[in-house]
Amino acid sequence: MKQAKTMLVLAISACMCIMYPLTMNAQQKTGFHILKKHKIGGTGGWDYITVDSQNKRMYVSHATQVHILSIDGDSIGVIEKTNGVHGIALAKPFGKGYTSNGRDNSCTVFNLKTDKPVGTIAVGSNPDAIFFDQFSKKVFVFNGRSNDATVIDPATDKVLATISIGGKPETGVSDGRGKVYVNSETTNEVVVINAKTFKVEKRFKIIGGDEPSGLAIDPVTNRLFIGCGGNQTFVVMDANTGKNLAKFPIGNCDGVVFDPALKLAYSSNGEGTLSVIREVNAGKFEFVENIQTERSARTIALDPATHHVFLPAAQTQEVAPTADNANPRAKIVPGSFHVIEIGK
Repeated sequence: MKQAKTMLVLAISACMCIMYPLTMNAQQKTGFHILKKHKIGGTGGWDYITVDSQNKRMYVSHATQVHILSIDGDSIGVIEKTNGVHGIALAKPFGKGYTSNGRDNSCTVFNLKTDKPVGTIAVGSNPDAIFFDQFSKKVFVFNGRSNDATVIDPATDKVLATISIGGKPETGVSDGRGKVYVNSETTNEVVVINAKTFKVEKRFKIIGGDEPSGLAIDPVTNRLFIGCGGNQTFVVMDANTGKNLAKFPIGNCDGVVFDPALKLAYSSNGEGTLSVIREVNAGKFEFVENIQTERSARTIALDPATHHVFLPAAQTQEVAPTADNANPRAKIVPGSFHVIEIGK
């Protein structure tokens, strides 16, 4: 009789757990899903995507070129001869864009009105992430193989400084007040750079995070959102003190963005999910949901005007392991490259 009563209580509790948390979670969810798939085609790999919300454009890296699409997915043009391109930065006050060309150890400078290349700049070895800092009005290029950052003055297209990171740099962001933050993938740190002096000021340890890649910031609360692909963990950090504030399980992340209006951070995971974390306030954060995307959709960009996110992806085929390579990369199906658009 006691056992039957216990079983009844457990059954009632289970029903309550099923009913109420699901109702609460349903209220918390974004309602986001795949809206469109913008076909690009071609062959080769990709990395970053950059959205120009003001001019309704997106710039998509693709092997040796950058595809320029309208925000609706129509082809506008191509920036060619960007060998091993990773990222695209837009220095709008100067009417210029910059690509980081990983295989050529250079940046291509292009005119934002004509989309035509106007020059190249030698930087460090294997330039990867790149962005334009609105505070300093400088372009920061993070070089993965030489473990440093190159600072470019877009007024002259001259290199102003080379900053040693002390580890392999990944994504960099600015707080808009004179601090630049960059993930150091090999040391599991966030490195803080003074945007005026171009000197490293601090190094913050990422507790419980391995191989940080994606990075975003809420400049209002000064919180950093860090996606760590090595152990599939999302870490929230205080950008002032380096204190680790929260940690969530995610997927194999490579990109992170933050929507300041919705107070949502998104982690794009190569397994085919988009993890969503909500910033409730400066000290409280909660996991919202995993949105289904596509396998290989690992980088991301945000359009703050529409609150839509964009993820490059392609169909892939598994490659059989060999004696020389036990874990080969999946093969990209030719012609399948596209950009996924997610929103309500």
